[in-house]
Amino acid sequence: MVTQEQRKRQLAREKFLRQQQRRTEARRKARLRNSVIGSVLGVILVGSLALYTSGVLKDDDKANASAEATPSAQASKKAPDPCEKPAAGKVRTETWKKEPAMTIDKSAKYTFDLATTCGTIDIALKASAAPHTVNSFDFLAGKGFFDHTKCHRLTTNGIYVLQCGDPTGSGSGGPGYTIPDENLKDKSLKANTYPAGTVAMANTGQAHTGGSQFFLVYQDSQLPPSYTPFGTISESGMKVLKKIAAAGESTGAGDGAPNATVVINKATVTKS
Repeated sequence: MVTQEQRKRQLAREKFLRQQQRRTEARRKARLRNSVIGSVLGVILVGSLALYTSGVLKDDDKANASAEATPSAQASKKAPDPCEKPAAGKVRTETWKKEPAMTIDKSAKYTFDLATTCGTIDIALKASAAPHTVNSFDFLAGKGFFDHTKCHRLTTNGIYVLQCGDPTGSGSGGPGYTIPDENLKDKSLKANTYPAGTVAMANTGQAHTGGSQFFLVYQDSQLPPSYTPFGTISESGMKVLKKIAAAGESTGAGDGAPNATVVINKATVTKS
C-alpha cells in the first residue's frame, strides 16, 4: 500500500516534471512567435524582446504568478535575506547552435566553483562519468555564461533542490544547444534518490534535453534517475546551500523563487 508520505513525494516529482515540460513548451512557442514577429516587423527588436519575455513568464510556475500578484502579503512572510548584494555586471545573452567540441581531459579532476552572493559553493565534477556535461560546463564557464545569473528556483516540499543556470531567470533559458544524458546509473543514486550534495542537470522530462540549467540537492530527494548527476558539493558548499534553503522560497507553497538573493557573481571550472 502506498503511504501518504510516498504519495506526497510522488506528487512532488510529477509536479517537478510537469513544470519542466511547461517551460520547454513555453520556450518553443516563444521562439516560434519571435520568428514570425521578426519576419514581419524586421527592425523592431525591442518590441519582439518584450513579447518574448511576457510570453515566457506567463507560462511559468503558477505559484510564482500568485506571489507576484500579492507582493506586499508575500513580502511580510519572507525570512531575512542572508546574502549580499550582487557584484556589478550584466548577464551574457550569447547562445550557440551546437554542443562544443570535446576539449576536457576525461581522466583529470575538475572543480566547478560558484562564487555566489551567499558564499562559495565548490563542486567536484565527474569528468570521466559525465564528460559531455563537464565539457559543456567548462565551455560555458569560460565564456562567462553563468556570471551574474540568478538561481531562480528553490523547492522545499517533496524534493529539496536549488535550481540555477538560466541566464533569463525564468526557468526557460539555455545555451541554445542540448547535451546527452549521462551517468544515470551512478552508484550514488539508490532507490530513486538523489542524495544531499548531488549536482545534476535539469531537463524537460524527455531524454537528452539538458542545456545549462542544473540543480543542487540540499536534502535527499526522491526523483527518477533521469537527471545527469555530474558533481558533488563540498562540505563548506553544503553549508552555504543550506543557508539559502533555510531562508525559504517566495510563494509559501514549497516551490518558487528563493527568498535569498542567490546570484552567481562568478563561475569557474578548474582542472587540477
